[in-house]
Amino acid sequence: KMRINIVFGGAAGQGPNILTHILGSALVKQGYYVFYSRDYQSLVRGGHNFNALTFSEEPINSNDNSIDILVALDENTENIHKEYLKKGGVILKGHKENMYYAGRLFKLLCMDFKVLENELKDLKKKFDENIAEAKKGYDEETKEVCKVTLRKNKLYFSNGSQGVAQGAIKSGLDIYYAYPMTPATGVLTELAGKQIKENIMTFELENELACANAAVGSAITGARTMTGTSGGGFDLMTETLSLVGMINIPLVFYLSQRPGPATGVPTYTSQGDLNTARFAGHGEFPRLLVAPGDSIEAEELTNQAFYFAEKYKIPSIVISDKHLSESSYTTEKTSKIVKIDKTTKLARHSGNESTKGIVTSDKSETVIKRVEERMKKMNEIRKEAEKFETYKIYGKKNSKNLILFWGSTKGAILDAMKGITPYSSKMSDDLKKSSKRAIFDSTKDLDCKALQILYLKPFPINIKKELEKAKNLILIENNETGQLGDLIAEKTGIFFNEKNKILRYDGRPFLCDELRKEIERRLK
Repeated sequence: KMRINIVFGGAAGQGPNILTHILGSALVKQGYYVFYSRDYQSLVRGGHNFNALTFSEEPINSNDNSIDILVALDENTENIHKEYLKKGGVILKGHKENMYYAGRLFKLLCMDFKVLENELKDLKKKFDENIAEAKKGYDEETKEVCKVTLRKNKLYFSNGSQGVAQGAIKSGLDIYYAYPMTPATGVLTELAGKQIKENIMTFELENELACANAAVGSAITGARTMTGTSGGGFDLMTETLSLVGMINIPLVFYLSQRPGPATGVPTYTSQGDLNTARFAGHGEFPRLLVAPGDSIEAEELTNQAFYFAEKYKIPSIVISDKHLSESSYTTEKTSKIVKIDKTTKLARHSGNESTKGIVTSDKSETVIKRVEERMKKMNEIRKEAEKFETYKIYGKKNSKNLILFWGSTKGAILDAMKGITPYSSKMSDDLKKSSKRAIFDSTKDLDCKALQILYLKPFPINIKKELEKAKNLILIENNETGQLGDLIAEKTGIFFNEKNKILRYDGRPFLCDELRKEIERRLK
């Protein structure tokens, strides 16, 4: 099975992003499956940024640690990544413009220069200059890594931010409020660029407090409304979240996670805000919490978040993270969208308990009635959720080894379960103590199945039967405390062995080849 890994690296401003996107776009149009992710520092210039692009003839959704081609736009990139280069791998380096390397890359992959020319035309920037540099690189390259030929696949290419934006648009979005905060800004950018075409509005206000409260004002009028941010901004929105839970209006919150606490490492990834999304706000009120694992699920679950918000007049939360938001996925299928009727009408509201015609009431019977109405609504939401796919199961149906996960870890997990080629890792404790890289060749699918939880609230309690059938439970999360594991234990009474928790919390996503080795250790 062909699986080619390419890393593009350089200082901020040198152009690794555009190189990655041009090649990724071309490969998808040629019928290949492409996945690429971004790793960058919180700098406008300088530092070290790199993108990892993996492509194959078969579906893939993650990157590897090992590298077939390294595009080093500066010496720092070569020094950092060369130890991961496969035997026989290629390094492209030197003081050249990035489009020169585009030409060499397309030649290394035996792609017709016309394909690159079409991509540069689509770029619509400095075409004459870019095409000249690209042609020079193409003509000078003499090596061959693999032959990319036209394949008859109709494929779609999008990142998680585009998925969320499309899900909102297809749900009838009227207005989106956001204050820019990495990695949630991608959705604001996507929606802002489609305002005229899709007849929507985006507003960037002075802070997250203003955004959340303005969103409440719009939702009260009946406008289909969404607001988005990352963890620090979501903290500021929690009082408004409680208000939405009180006054019976629909509002969708988008939470794209990054490491905390405080500012953490603001341009990296994490799954540390699950408990925040579950428990944010004061008092008791119903909410929906959904977690997509790829760009298609981002579109579908955003749509379902709007559906539940509108039908039950509740806050709905779509929780993502930097890795999902900014990584690009290839898929064969289009999303399934639920039609949503507008039922919200302008009415008078306050933050106090109230009954019809009375804005504020502190009578005991009124308080009891309103609390019970909210809890009854949660039960109705739980029943309604059963009509949707609240979890998915992958792999060998009869396996007694079960992996539990949520969100963006999906891609690396599913790829690691499949047969792959040579592996290198520094991840396990044993390997961290060794200066040698571990290399192995494994081409068999692992004896395991994986369960992805899409609905975190209401929790799909019927997964308990799947957990009870398994003899070996493995938990995989991008956090240090295993928050999904705690949620599962709370809802099912089933706990995970500490040795069977694979947790990564350095701000980086899981890589397929590293993760496979870690899973294999737990299967022994």
